[in-house]
Amino acid sequence: MSETRFSKDHEWVQLEGDVATIGITRHAAEQLGDVVFVELPEVGRTLAAHGEAAVVESVKAASDVFAPVAGEVLESNNALTDDPAGVNADPEGAAWFFKLRIADRGEFESLMRKDEYDTFVKEA
Repeated sequence: MSETRFSKDHEWVQLEGDVATIGITRHAAEQLGDVVFVELPEVGRTLAAHGEAAVVESVKAASDVFAPVAGEVLESNNALTDDPAGVNADPEGAAWFFKLRIADRGEFESLMRKDEYDTFVKEA
């Protein structure tokens, strides 16, 4: 069974066992506008929680994508390198950025649930 949580930096994390799939939220994609470039982390790289993990560039701006949880990168979604616009089409689905094996489940538990994230976005 998987569960999804959200960060204050507008990343989503879907956890299945000890593997976390991470991407940016629909809200973040809408704020960026048309995405034109994505730089993803290398497989095998160890990421710190809240550390820089990837870069996403749009016609409006460039933004860092942070790792909401610490762990080792298992896979990057290389389809986004060839088709960065996929981020706009399905940011909380097929356009995930990377997967990692989490180091501390407590970091995941500290992230916001969907209703908490929705409130956070409305109040921002």
